[in-house]
Amino acid sequence: MSDHRLPQGFRSTTAHFGLREDGDDFTVLVSESPARCAAVFTQSRFAGPSVLISRAAAADGRARGVVVVAKNANVATGKQGEADALEVRRSVARTMGVDEDELLIASTGVIGRRYPMEQLRAGLRTLEWPFGQANFDAAARAIMTTDTRPKTITVPCGAATITGIAKGVGMLEPDMATLLTFFCTDADLPADRLEGVFRSVMDRTFNALSIDTDTSTSDTAAVFANGLAGPVDVHEFEQALERAALHLVREIARDGEGAAKLIEVRVSEARDAAQAKRVGKTVVNSPLVKTAVHGADPNWGRVAMAIGKCRDDLDIVPERVRISFGDVQVYPGDVDDRALDALRRHLGGDEVVISIGLGIAEGSFTVYGCDLSEGYVRLNADYTT
Repeated sequence: MSDHRLPQGFRSTTAHFGLREDGDDFTVLVSESPARCAAVFTQSRFAGPSVLISRAAAADGRARGVVVVAKNANVATGKQGEADALEVRRSVARTMGVDEDELLIASTGVIGRRYPMEQLRAGLRTLEWPFGQANFDAAARAIMTTDTRPKTITVPCGAATITGIAKGVGMLEPDMATLLTFFCTDADLPADRLEGVFRSVMDRTFNALSIDTDTSTSDTAAVFANGLAGPVDVHEFEQALERAALHLVREIARDGEGAAKLIEVRVSEARDAAQAKRVGKTVVNSPLVKTAVHGADPNWGRVAMAIGKCRDDLDIVPERVRISFGDVQVYPGDVDDRALDALRRHLGGDEVVISIGLGIAEGSFTVYGCDLSEGYVRLNADYTT
């Protein structure tokens, strides 16, 4: 996290309630004063109670913070799971002396298991308000599941500041939101502008990310703005928020389950941004492309294969397509020994850029992902056992 000052007026607490063997697994991150909120959530048909409760709470554009339970998704747990999530949120709200609808709740972890309520109740009874000044690093660590490191960023915006945290390294193919990611800012923006900016930035950053094509049941992204630093230029705020979000996206992709390399797929000359995004996602999600990158194999044929799967895009014509790894164009054209050496060096690094020109129009989009390794298979084969 940068050394720029943190946003004013935010507090947090983290605690170990016994959901994981070691380390904190419970987090509350809140503004001391009322705040505006914008949030987006998974569109999964199996969305958990935390998503449904938070979606309703954020609907009026007001919420001051979030309660996060790690290592238990509380999904597919029926009416009792919903009652448990409401009880946890209600308990924190009572401790703070605020209305429960001023808080969102998020859960992450194994699906199909109820919260261990006796453990949570015992822990909740130990909370005392006011919490300490916000410790974003501790909060980022406490919300992790299979992440190997916490993910945080702080970015200035005029007199205001934006700090973001995120978790997530698997089950990542976003649909209107992704993972768990929360931004706190002391900027003052009208609720409608905050909502529009947040959704636009999420679409260009977190919705450009895919680890394994699987959409989580618990994806939640939110921004809380308490306005203590005063008004900011909306365009400047959007740029700062995008900078923060993109940093977190890249960190998540680097930390993908079993991943060794970040993959960045840049698609240009598309019909529009939607087509460029669709092509990029098809490439970054291809297991054959992922494994080629993992093995540093300059097999551009796999990229061409992935583009070809976009069979409804009839304006994609092979003769107009260009494919490059790093600065080396591999299609069309012959790759000589010197270019092959450059390809191997690029693919051997920890960041691999695949550029695709479709030769149609001026649409562009960049997506982010990671390679596919034996580690991903092993981690997910043993996840609940």
